[in-house]
Amino acid sequence: MAIMAKKLQPAKTQAIEETKKVFSEYNDFIFAEYRGLTVEQITALRDKLREKEAPLKVVKNNFARVAFEEMKIDNVADYLKGPTAVVMSKEDSNEAAKILFDFAKDAPNLVVKGAYINNEVFDAAKIEAFSKVPGKKQLIAMLMSTINGPVQKLAATLQAYVDKKSAEGAN
Repeated sequence: MAIMAKKLQPAKTQAIEETKKVFSEYNDFIFAEYRGLTVEQITALRDKLREKEAPLKVVKNNFARVAFEEMKIDNVADYLKGPTAVVMSKEDSNEAAKILFDFAKDAPNLVVKGAYINNEVFDAAKIEAFSKVPGKKQLIAMLMSTINGPVQKLAATLQAYVDKKSAEGAN
């Protein structure tokens, strides 16, 4: 539970509301420690994540705790310790997680702490395993190619039969 003062300053209340407003636009959250990363590295990471429509936001931990509590998202307070960046995603969170883990190979100072995905809290090991699963769009493409294969073979077979009959009729 976040530490709440009896009387919050208006600026802090406004900051919490803004944080809550930003968080409420997303379904999934990945928490990472960015201590030791350079500005250039953080900018490069943000650019990669932006391509997948998964912005990276650095917020004060206490503001984030209060915002998550008000949004009825529990058990993420443990991940909001130390310098924490929150990666937000509406769908295909595994794509964002994959970007984080790939980036961490080159920048070992980036540490993925955990995540809140599909109303479930993931620890670091579970989010790493989740990052290796194909994304929703990739799975749909794989399914469509599997379904399309037999149809293409049938069409080729029928076309070969038509070509054969046409060749026999021409003789």
